[in-house]
Amino acid sequence: MDVVVSSDGHWPDDVERILRALPEWFGLEDAVLGYVRDAKSLPNIVARAGDDVVGVCLVRRHTPVAAEIELLAVPPGLHRHGIGRLLIDRAIDDLRRDGVELLQVKTFGPSGDSEHYQRTRAFYAALGFLPLEERTDIWGPENPCLISVKPLPPGPGAPAASAPPGQI
Repeated sequence: MDVVVSSDGHWPDDVERILRALPEWFGLEDAVLGYVRDAKSLPNIVARAGDDVVGVCLVRRHTPVAAEIELLAVPPGLHRHGIGRLLIDRAIDDLRRDGVELLQVKTFGPSGDSEHYQRTRAFYAALGFLPLEERTDIWGPENPCLISVKPLPPGPGAPAASAPPGQI
C-alpha cells in the first residue's frame, strides 16, 4: 500500500471515523468528541492511501520549544504497517524545523490494566520516547496517565537556541 503523509488541512470527520473503529483505545464518548473538536483547530497530519485517510495525528504546541502528540490513531486493520511511524516522523520533522526541542505524549499508564495500551507504550518506546512519570491527577485515578518525552535535535533552518529561562 502506498501511503502519502500530508499536513495541509483539517480532517475532523476522518478523526471521528477512525476513533470510532478503536473502542479499546477511544471508548469514552467525551474524549472522542474532544478529539473531533480539536481536529478542527490543531495542526493535523494525515496518512492517505489513495483518497482514504488511513491515519491521523494531532499536534499541540505548548511553548516555542515544546509540543505534544495530542492524538495518534490508525484503523485497527492497518496497525503494524508503519503508518503510525510515518505520522510521528512527519510531526517530528515539522516540529524540528520550527524549533521544537521536546515532544511529549500521554498514554494510559502501566499501573492500569490494558493489553492495548501495553502495545501503545511499546510503540512509543521504540520511537525513542522515554517514560517521564505516571500521574492520576490528569485523567483521574481510574485512568493513570503516563507522560513520555522525546528530546528532538535541532532541525535544518530551526532557531539556534532554546527559549531563555522565564520565556516559555
